[in-house]
Amino acid sequence: MIIAVDFDGTIVEHRYPAIGKEIPFAIQTLRQLQSDGHRLILWSVREGRLLQEAVDYCRERGVNFYAVNADFEEEDGSGRSFSRKIKADLFIDDRNVGGLLDWGTIYALIQKNMGIEEYLIQEGVAQPRKKKSWWPF
Repeated sequence: MIIAVDFDGTIVEHRYPAIGKEIPFAIQTLRQLQSDGHRLILWSVREGRLLQEAVDYCRERGVNFYAVNADFEEEDGSGRSFSRKIKADLFIDDRNVGGLLDWGTIYALIQKNMGIEEYLIQEGVAQPRKKKSWWPF
């Protein structure tokens, strides 16, 4: 699976342009996802020197990205058909609806290949939704 991961607020606390303190278990979980065979893309608003600092921060802790703000390492952004929109199977970002889940839950969701609603039902935290008439919600 290709997983795009934000940096500020997701791997580290928001301290932009500085690098904040690591969010508990972020690096450990990302290393495990790599070991499990997933390809990680760093997906960040950072550019230039600030982006390189984020890449170096992760690399020094054993997280090596398949690509950075691109779909693959060799993509240079100069082609006519280049789009900054990343093509990933999954995005991990603190700006998700509901915020960032804890990294243990994120790992469990990926390992079990399930969405948050299915996971919450399985854990007994939520009940299955009942469909009403023709409206799907």
